[in-house]
Amino acid sequence: MDDEMLRDQRRLVELLEEEGWDVTDVELTAYDSPWADEDDPEATVTLTARKAYGDGDSRSGERGRDADGDDNPFRLK
Repeated sequence: MDDEMLRDQRRLVELLEEEGWDVTDVELTAYDSPWADEDDPEATVTLTARKAYGDGDSRSGERGRDADGDDNPFRLK
């Protein structure tokens, strides 16, 4: 794997963390493109991150949670 790819991956993680995201998983895949005639490798970076958004309600710290503890607004009950 190319050092430049790893540097780019680290920079993407840093950018997310600077914005308050908690990066939980990183996957870097390097490959030669089957569609290009070039010899330069390509890379795909998959980042998984989470960030809590508060609603200003200091009583529970959680918003949208009903009595059953289910916070999915799209779930039918």
